[in-house]
Amino acid sequence: MSNNIDLKQGLNIPIEGAAAPKTRTTIKPDIVAVKPTDFRGLLPRLLVREGDKVLAGSPVLADKVSTDVLFTSPVSGTVTEIVRGEKRKLLEVRIKADEKQEFVDFGARKVNGLSADEIKALLLKSGLWPAFIQRPYGILANPQVKPKAIFVSAFSTAPLAADLDYALREEYENIQTGINAVSKLTNGSVHMSFNGDNYSGTPFHKLENIVSHVFTGKHPAGNVGVQISHISPVRKGDTVWTISLMMLAAIGKLFNTGHYDLSRKVAVTGPRAVNPEYVTAVAGMQMKSISDFYDNSSKDVRFISGDVLTGTNVGEEGFLGFYDNQITLIKEGTEPELLGWAKPFRTKQFSFSRTYFSWLTPGKKYAMDTNTHGEPRAFVLSDVYSKVLPMDIFPVYLIKACIAGDIDKMEKFGIYEVIEEDLALCEYVCPSKIGIQSILSDGIDLMLKEMA
Repeated sequence: MSNNIDLKQGLNIPIEGAAAPKTRTTIKPDIVAVKPTDFRGLLPRLLVREGDKVLAGSPVLADKVSTDVLFTSPVSGTVTEIVRGEKRKLLEVRIKADEKQEFVDFGARKVNGLSADEIKALLLKSGLWPAFIQRPYGILANPQVKPKAIFVSAFSTAPLAADLDYALREEYENIQTGINAVSKLTNGSVHMSFNGDNYSGTPFHKLENIVSHVFTGKHPAGNVGVQISHISPVRKGDTVWTISLMMLAAIGKLFNTGHYDLSRKVAVTGPRAVNPEYVTAVAGMQMKSISDFYDNSSKDVRFISGDVLTGTNVGEEGFLGFYDNQITLIKEGTEPELLGWAKPFRTKQFSFSRTYFSWLTPGKKYAMDTNTHGEPRAFVLSDVYSKVLPMDIFPVYLIKACIAGDIDKMEKFGIYEVIEEDLALCEYVCPSKIGIQSILSDGIDLMLKEMA
């Protein structure tokens, strides 16, 4: 039995460059990176030195706060470089991959015969505990806490997002094993949300040991935060965990094979991608490993690990994030525009507010770039956010409270229910062109500091 929820607000950004459902190649990385910056709330403790040999699944980092939480190498190889930033902040641990991969053998296990403590211990030891993200705040899950429920989104509506039915079609059994395992870690249920436009077509609606929900609507209908707000909103004092379908598959592989395996199908997308398709890769692979997909001779390609709304600009020398199964290649919009917004006809530009004539061609896709077509200006009261955010919160007042650092008002207006990705569309349509995600991130950091 499933609950059907139809969302009226939202926006599908018509950007060109969707990946065709075809896997072009398997990337054998030369260098991979474990990045502490992928994990919110992590205070990393380095466990390796340059020159150390590691296997796939060997500990590389630990959390100074929750010392049992380990971060392990996605490949076997040699630690070649420890990259640090300002004030010696640890940014990356780079590992040169072996030609032939070797794995730490954690031992295949039958989930049904394991207790919750045994499952937790294996996830912590293997490095797969960071697959869980805790709400509120979107931080690493605390292994000492039992969440009221665990939430999974079985689809994504983000721009050019990977088709999970294609990317994970061979992982059904592993996903079921993952569900059986994580369901023992909560007193509640594992809630899984499906796309109403393709509910009967996805094989995952047959998964067992879940509570199913069906969502219909535009982006951000696929965001797990939006889904939680309609299923069981996060209130003060509540703790819930979220996990992606991809990470459930990795957990399933751990129990079925005994190996820490972060291989995945990655969608290479975007207007600057040449014949966008999928590749089989591993978390932490370097962007230049997909050189067949782009021409960067003019040095004007932005390499985004993730989607254009919430992904990270990592550059050609950067690496795929731990949670990402999408790479977006987009042009850096640096050219000045003649007449700017006053130009009478802009057939190559999309506008949510019908400023241009894009609303006359609703099916058209656009070769969008990074140009914001304007500068930040006064933050004015507007109802535009509510048109793209299907959540029962007050986004304008929440952002103003974050700017002011007013914790009481942040609580009042919905800080416990959102993380940056939930308000990404608000930033996209913002008439003031302010960095809403950055402001919300600062607000969350303040909450973590003051409410700890």
